[in-house]
Amino acid sequence: MAESPASNPASAAAETATTTRRVLIAEDEALIRLDLKEMLVEEGYEVVGEAGDGQKAIELAEELRPDLVILDVKMPILDGLAAAERIAGDRIAPVVILTAFSQRDLVERARSAGAMAYLVKPFQKKDLLPTIEMAVSRFSEITALEKEVTDLTERLATRKVIERAKGLLQEQGMSEPEAFRWIQRTAMDRRTTMKLVAETIVETQTQRAGS
Repeated sequence: MAESPASNPASAAAETATTTRRVLIAEDEALIRLDLKEMLVEEGYEVVGEAGDGQKAIELAEELRPDLVILDVKMPILDGLAAAERIAGDRIAPVVILTAFSQRDLVERARSAGAMAYLVKPFQKKDLLPTIEMAVSRFSEITALEKEVTDLTERLATRKVIERAKGLLQEQGMSEPEAFRWIQRTAMDRRTTMKLVAETIVETQTQRAGS
């Protein structure tokens, strides 16, 4: 049995050490690229590469293996959606898409291309951090699930129960990334699967609710 979902959220948060994320930026407008770079550097990120088109972004991503790639939708040679599909499809790094307000219809296409999150221009620095962390968190979840479950149908079922368990852990005070890491760590500690840990959390909480 997994231990109680109330397992010290504070300690889970404390274990989340802030590390310097390496970021690749692809934006064909030099001024926007410069502003974005300044925002990232001010927030402690390391910009390891810059590109003005989607093809160059793919090449740099393959070469540098950054922790995150930020892609503008509209770029020459290869657009951001095509580049996102390649970078995300090869599981190189999580992708955040930049889109103008008038391009909101492209958001669904961006998700289909593998983008983990998006930002609508013009954006502010306060919007940047949560979007990046959301993208990194979602990417880590997907790659972890792919390692644990190879069958697509089973992966979807696993994801569904993990989402439910994460929601219950969030009610205990954890953030969404902390909840996933708790499930993942507990599975590793107990040499079991994340699905079984998640099912135990859901079952335990259901029993408590019914008692």
